[in-house]
Amino acid sequence: MKKIAFMTLGCKLNYAETSTYEREFIKNGLQVVRWDADADIFLVNTCTVTEHSDKKCRNIIRKVHRLRPDADIVVTGCYAQLKKEEIGRLDGVRLVFGAGEKSSVVRTVMENLCGEPQSSCEASPGNFFPAYSSGERTRAFLKVQDGCDYFCAYCTVPYARGASRNIPIADIVAQAHEIAASGIREIVLTGVNTGDFGKTTGETFLDLLKALDKVEGIERYRISSIEPNLLTEEIVDWIASGTRFLPHFHIPLQSGSDTVLKEMGRRYDTAAFESKIRYIREKFEKPGSLKVFFGIDVIVGFPGETDALFSETYGFLQDRIRPSFIHVFPYSKRSGTRAAARKDQVRDSVKTARVKALEELSGRLHEQFINANRGLEAHVLFESTDRDGTMSGYTENYIRVERPYDSNLTGKIVEIEL
Repeated sequence: MKKIAFMTLGCKLNYAETSTYEREFIKNGLQVVRWDADADIFLVNTCTVTEHSDKKCRNIIRKVHRLRPDADIVVTGCYAQLKKEEIGRLDGVRLVFGAGEKSSVVRTVMENLCGEPQSSCEASPGNFFPAYSSGERTRAFLKVQDGCDYFCAYCTVPYARGASRNIPIADIVAQAHEIAASGIREIVLTGVNTGDFGKTTGETFLDLLKALDKVEGIERYRISSIEPNLLTEEIVDWIASGTRFLPHFHIPLQSGSDTVLKEMGRRYDTAAFESKIRYIREKFEKPGSLKVFFGIDVIVGFPGETDALFSETYGFLQDRIRPSFIHVFPYSKRSGTRAAARKDQVRDSVKTARVKALEELSGRLHEQFINANRGLEAHVLFESTDRDGTMSGYTENYIRVERPYDSNLTGKIVEIEL
């Protein structure tokens, strides 16, 4: 029995896809082992969202080869799509699969590296690769959409992941039933541009949410990330009407300056974004209810972002939006994008200072969010990990709660006072 190990970099979508590879290889008779074990095959699922991501992927591949020089290295993911030839030249790499070749990974590996002919057909490039994560007892990430048609000025994801696409709602619901049958209680919907679901099948994102809400055994749903222009009032109204979808929204902002948003090619302005946040709060935050969790993505140091324009972003976040958490990213120059060709690049030292400023603001805002929820009733889904005699879990609005470890509470939703 050959042994295979997996290494995943990047987003939760990659983790969902790696879990699917694992399940398929186990079905085909391989033994899954830790990455630092004596594996015969290593599968590295890569990310290319920043220049640092590319470098990290290369370093991981080199480290694996040093660890096991005689092992076969298989590389897939976004970086593999954009730099297939570059990866193929690295020592130890035997197979490289781009984004449109995911469905053929298991078949090709079994035939070429294990000598086991497979009868499954290879999917054509661009096909959707269904996936969901497994291995946890409480939460699964379910892929509902792939690809992106937006082509923002700074982003290579549309080139790495292809056009926006999806499989039918019925197929996704069937996967949700599989997840429920494994005992998992919470599903996080994930995708590249999740709210753009329906491009392939003519269905809508709201149709998908309503169908998943009926799956028995799944008690909680979260939406991993959704563009502000795709999070419609109709969707918000339905979620707030008493569904299994939680008051937890991860929404990319990218900049609090209308000037920068326009240069980025984003599809909204700060007024529309602020209006959306206000509308959600009005729908969910009744007297005595939990506050809505807003996780906001922000890029600092986009070409042409002056000190004054950054101050607009800082003020917008601090005074007008006041999110629960800010995911801060320094702009990374990506070859082939419109922003990479600009001459007004921002110095790395300036980007570093702006990241630090927003991370400090995020810390203050998160503390205020926590304090605003103290004394309120919440429901926590506790996880299984025992850390020095304690266990933890998350409330509906994504507050992490710790308590003394009790194995009887693993996978259970417990009502508490925060």
